[in-house]
Amino acid sequence: MKVVIVGGVAGGASAAARLRRLDEGAEIVIFERTGFVSYANCGLPYFIGGVIQDRSELLLKTPESFWSRFHITVKVSTEVLSVNRAAKTVTVKNLITGEEWAEPYDKLILSPGAKAVLPPLPGIDSDRIFTLRTVEDTFRIHDFIAANQPKSAVVIGGGFIGLEMAENLSDKGLAVTILELQSQLMTTFDSDMASFIHNRLRQAGIALRLNTGAAGFEDRDGKIVTLLKDNTGIAADMVIMAAGVAPDSSLAVNAGLKTGIRGSICVDDHMRTSDEDIYAVGDAVQVKHFVTGADALISLAGPANKQGRIAADNICGIDSTYSGSLGSSVIKIFDMTAASTGLTERAARAAGLDCESVVLGPMSHAVYYPGAKALTMKVVFERGTLRILGAQIIGAEGADKRLDVIATAIQAEMKADRLKNLDLAYAPPYSSAKDPVNMAGFIIENISKGLMKQYHAEDVDSLPRDGSVTLLDTRTVEEYGRSHADGYINIPLDELRERLSEMDKTKPVYVMCHSGLRSYIACRILSENGYDSYNFSGGYRFYESVCNEKLANDNLYPCGMEK
Repeated sequence: MKVVIVGGVAGGASAAARLRRLDEGAEIVIFERTGFVSYANCGLPYFIGGVIQDRSELLLKTPESFWSRFHITVKVSTEVLSVNRAAKTVTVKNLITGEEWAEPYDKLILSPGAKAVLPPLPGIDSDRIFTLRTVEDTFRIHDFIAANQPKSAVVIGGGFIGLEMAENLSDKGLAVTILELQSQLMTTFDSDMASFIHNRLRQAGIALRLNTGAAGFEDRDGKIVTLLKDNTGIAADMVIMAAGVAPDSSLAVNAGLKTGIRGSICVDDHMRTSDEDIYAVGDAVQVKHFVTGADALISLAGPANKQGRIAADNICGIDSTYSGSLGSSVIKIFDMTAASTGLTERAARAAGLDCESVVLGPMSHAVYYPGAKALTMKVVFERGTLRILGAQIIGAEGADKRLDVIATAIQAEMKADRLKNLDLAYAPPYSSAKDPVNMAGFIIENISKGLMKQYHAEDVDSLPRDGSVTLLDTRTVEEYGRSHADGYINIPLDELRERLSEMDKTKPVYVMCHSGLRSYIACRILSENGYDSYNFSGGYRFYESVCNEKLANDNLYPCGMEK
């Protein structure tokens, strides 16, 4: 059996190695049009920033190492131009010599990946504008910085590559501006959670221009000017285009294979295309979202690696299926970690799901052990069924760990309230006896059993300030004095039982504290004494982050925040 693989990196290289482990006699050939077959794609921004200093550290495998370990033939700088399905051949071109030939196959795996989106804007071909998808792109940016010592950069796009490049360029001393066409960065987060990301970037000196698109580019006086749609411009020494990626599916399209959203390659759960002898994996394929079952494009290394393995299994006669993607991801933003999985609340509502969310602010480990830092967790679940739909966690240490636990719970189809039962590792330097994931389960159980009612950040402004409801802040006098929401009276939790008479029992009470814990205890006290009470989801720390984001955008104090 001869298997030809188009493209290396995550999907193609994983498929090749798995094929060899399953079939020692198969002939396996990889064609890769770049000069590098298997590299740390996600590490590229960190080489530019100097975190990774040795170029060779980016290269996971070379043609030589593929051959010496696996006896797999790898031809780099070699592009597959077309697929002849009837003859079962691919037309191949050596990009260095220009030689072309027809390569036969028994099975074909397409792993072409995705290509950077380059909008057809005036001046887009400037040599001061860069994209980052390949090792060659990385070296080009690195060498430009070394030769020109730029002082400023504009990054267009607020996704993973955009933020990682912004951080690494900032760490090299460049003044960085991020342009994002949408109202927030990182759409894998809800806007309330994204406020923490925005605030951290601004603290690091990075300028954010949201709801702002580029209209074109001009080279002027040794600078590249990014022209904006409001007829202004931003002059900088370089521009990073990180406006997203699109499936690189031209081979499949021209071969007449079935395609899906945005021209992606359609595959079944065995990673087989509409041609039974052709498989496809990685960023170019359409997958099913694990939560909704809807068609999706999810460009991440983890799914690509798994898909390559599954394609190889099926080619070798092992029945292996891909159950869909959750889109679990994590990103470092200076000293902040931001992780997400599944659906945001926004996406869940758009999918027609009747969902609810809880926001909590636990500490990363036991408070009494030095170095504990706050996490902000948002768990989205379906009302009634309590099916977990997604989660977002922002903080420092431990954010990725908790996110992975919840991603596992989603794939295990665990109900949200059952998170309370998970037996998770505990020692003071790492967690608390009640892990943050357990805490999320406790909160959801309380809501599902009617022991707690809640309200959210978007509800605060609409609460009446005419005396028809009681707005209660249960933090200490000192905390309340530093900053509080407009209209909230202050009765510290530890004084609440003695001061219940200060509140009218006929009026609903909306309670807030720093993280949501003291206000929950207050709600239980109030409920047991006949009050109709509502706990603020996330606490004042969360509310303040959302308000600070509005302040940055509107240049005024919103949400009635008083300081």
